[in-house]
Amino acid sequence: MRPTPTPTFRPSCTRALSLVPRPIGPRIRPLIVSVALVFLAMTTASADGSAAGDPSVRVAMWEKSAATFYVAGEIAGFGPVELMVDTGSGYTTINEQTLSVLKSRNATRYVKDLQGVLADGTELRVPVYVIERLRIGNSCWLTDVEAAVFPGTARQILGLSALRRAAPFVFSVDPPALTLSRCEEFAGEPERPLRLSDVLNTPG
Repeated sequence: MRPTPTPTFRPSCTRALSLVPRPIGPRIRPLIVSVALVFLAMTTASADGSAAGDPSVRVAMWEKSAATFYVAGEIAGFGPVELMVDTGSGYTTINEQTLSVLKSRNATRYVKDLQGVLADGTELRVPVYVIERLRIGNSCWLTDVEAAVFPGTARQILGLSALRRAAPFVFSVDPPALTLSRCEEFAGEPERPLRLSDVLNTPG
């Protein structure tokens, strides 16, 4: 009898990213994240041909439990926010509390609904709204970012609907930082630097 061949796995950018949110050993996960994000940055740059010569912006992150990383941000019409960086999330997310404030100030608009299934099999309909302007760190502005809305005061996430707009980007863990490209300029009032104290007590 011939021995059964051992299955091989050829990693792709998509598969590598899909592994990030799953439970992984604390020593292995940062390596997977870094490798996946560097590969994503390289493939995105090749696809659109716009990476060369683009100025980049470095945004400091801080680490919390379970190897999760956060950045300071600001949502126009709401204020400073703490955003968890999650490259496994297809959408940036906000919570219903943030959405309520944005609606009261006419700073968002409805786009569509997403139909999802939770881990326990429960079906969930998630509305998607457009954030008019999102700042990541002190100086990286993005306009018209689609954000999925989750119930209550759920943790707010910086996902791929925003990060793709700032590609090519690199996620590094030592020191923790995001390096973003193609950030937009905002010709409004002078920017006030974001401080850690601005976001630590905000919802999410």
